[in-house]
Amino acid sequence: MNASHRDEMAHAPVGYGRLVLLWLGLLGLTGLTVGFAGIELGSLVVVTSLLIASTKAVLVLNVFMHLRFEDRVFRFFVAAALAVLVIFFALTFMDYGFHG
Repeated sequence: MNASHRDEMAHAPVGYGRLVLLWLGLLGLTGLTVGFAGIELGSLVVVTSLLIASTKAVLVLNVFMHLRFEDRVFRFFVAAALAVLVIFFALTFMDYGFHG
């Protein structure tokens, strides 16, 4: 298989069935977020909300941004941005923990 044929297959459009499944999954995760908002989980509310939001973000990054087909440099910068986001979340939790 030559390189141009591999590139065509790598960037093939996502089928409607997969998009519908992704949409249903995102709707389900959004419903899960709303459902957990009504349950008293104490300090786990923020953790579960961030976990669900992170899962939705990974789905969107992989399907709509085609992140797995990008160059390593682009993936590195996305990973660096996510690392900075994790640091901000950690600092926020540390601040919240000391004032809670």
